[in-house]
This record gives sequence, structure tokens and C-alpha cells, in this order.
Amino acid sequence: MFKLFGAFGADGPSVETVLTGAHLLPGDTLHGEIHLRGGGHDAHVEQVTLAFVAVVEVGDDAGEAAREFHRWAVTGPFTLPAGQSVTVPFALPTPWELPVGTVYGQPLHGTTLAVRTELEISGAVDQGDLDAVTVGPLASQQRVLDAFATLGFHFTGADLEEGYLSGVAQELPFYQEIEFAPPGEYAGRISEVELTFVASPHGLTVVLEADGASDDVYGRFALSHDEALYHPWEQSLTNWLHAAAGHSHGHGDGHGHSGGPGWGGVAAAGVGGVAAGAAVGYLASEALSDDDEEEDEPENVVGDVQAVIDQATAAAYQEAYEDAIEEAVEEAYEDAYEEAYEEATEEFADD
Repeated sequence: MFKLFGAFGADGPSVETVLTGAHLLPGDTLHGEIHLRGGGHDAHVEQVTLAFVAVVEVGDDAGEAAREFHRWAVTGPFTLPAGQSVTVPFALPTPWELPVGTVYGQPLHGTTLAVRTELEISGAVDQGDLDAVTVGPLASQQRVLDAFATLGFHFTGADLEEGYLSGVAQELPFYQEIEFAPPGEYAGRISEVELTFVASPHGLTVVLEADGASDDVYGRFALSHDEALYHPWEQSLTNWLHAAAGHSHGHGDGHGHSGGPGWGGVAAAGVGGVAAGAAVGYLASEALSDDDEEEDEPENVVGDVQAVIDQATAAAYQEAYEDAIEEAVEEAYEDAYEEAYEEATEEFADD
């Protein structure tokens, strides 16, 4: 129980928020109860509010700051009688972009997230209870993390960066970077790979950044959650790493980035049935036209070209697989029908 002395005096009300489950997945519903107890006199409560709070890195050298990024008004106005208790249950939807805080059951150090309770009484506001929450990965996100582990990446850290990713539909005013040391074969060419998830109800965008010897290389994949579950991530990541390592080793352009990764406006959404060649042509033309308009963004789009090739290939395999299944079912049905028809005809003739 947290006594709200700050705004309401020593005889003010007290508040405690109890979460039914402090472990969430992105997009989950947060359940719990807010327990209020009246102080020395009746209080007119304007509203009780819950808010997510995260520790975010601000700027290049400004350090860290607590940032509130999602609020819900749990109640409207009501009177809290002196000395009496009131319990307010809640069930609130959470953002799909919640940063991942645990992987394989272990905390992801560098990601701090909590829910804060705010009580407003007669125009005065006090921020009381602060409850830590942890967020696990969606199944689609876990599939990507599994691929990183399979390929020999080692987790080194994570942080939340204030700002927006260029060319990505983003709801929250920050994004998470999960940092990995790449396998030894990339030593001297890639020092670190940063992974960012931007999830929505409709799909998952996977953003990659490879820190190279001379410049940074970016990649982006946008798929539905179901597609992400069955995407050949090991192969896609390997292809992208080879391209990134080759580029950073001898073809750096010296352009870094500020305010978050950008790709010259290149769009790398799910390509469906688009042929790989057409996808590459589209990316190249978009990169050239957008680089003229946004000179401060990196010119390197090799990772995105490779990503779209991989997506087009995966889509073609999936389509061929579905066609093969459909054809096999039709053939099996026809064979069974013909066999049954012949048997029935023979039995009829015998009778």
C-alpha cells in the first residue's frame, strides 16, 4: 500500500494496484485491481489512471529518462469516503509494440517497463503505485530469436531508443534494439547486429542493423505473423549477413545515421507473388529517387534488396507447396472414387 502524501497530505488516501499477471505478450489484455482506501476525510476522485512507463535512451549523449507512453482512464469521477475501501477491477488492451523483456524465461537486461497508477483528487494529481511488468515475445518474434540462436549469435544487451524508424508504421515514440555479437566468421567485418521488432495485429516488421568496419548496413522484413512462423529465417539471415559483411568490408560510403535507422524510404513489405527480379527493380528505383529527397539518410540498401529476394523466394515455395498439396488431394480423391466405383460395379454385376 502506497500512501499518497505528496499532493493530499498525511491523512490522504492510499492506493495499491495488484496485477493478475505481470507477464504479458504484446497486444495482451492487462488484468488487475486497484485498491483504494479513504483517508481522514471524504475525497472527490476525478479519475484513476494507469500508464505504462519505460526507461528510454534520449539522444546520443543525453542519457536515460523515464517516458510515459500509454494511458488509460480506469474510472470517472466518484467519491471515496473517509476510511473506506474501494476496489476497481480493470481489463485493458496493451500496445502490440511493447518491448520484449524476457527471452527463454530470462530477463532481457536493458529493458525496464512498469505500470504506474495515477490518482487525481479535486484537481491535484499524485503518481503512486509503480508495478514492474515483463513482456515475452510473440510466437512470430520467438521464431526470429530462435534463428539467431541457431546461427550462433550471442545476446549482448538491449535498450529502448527514443524516436521513430524511417519507413515503418510505428505507434510508440521509441523502439527497442536487441543487440547481438555475430558468429566468429564475421569477425573484422561485422561487430554487432541489432534487431528491432515492430508488431501490429496484422503482422511483424523485423528491422536489422549490422555495424560494420566502415559503415552500417540495414535490412527489413515485413510479414504476417503466420508467415513469420514458417519463414526460412536461418537462410534469410545468413544471406543478409553475407551481403552486409561484403558491403561493409570494402564498399562503405561513410554515411551513418541519426534519429534511428532509415533506408532512403525503401519499402520492403510482404511481396506475395511478386517475382524476385521485379522486387529488386522496385527497390533500386525507390532508393535512387528517395535518396535525392532525403540526403541525410543512409544510402545503403543492400540488406533490403536481399530481404525482398528472400521473401519472394519463400512466397514462391509456399505457393508451390500449397499447389502440390491441393493437386495430391484431388488425385487421391479421384483414385479413391474410381476404385470404389469399380468395386461397386463388380459387386452389382455379380449380384
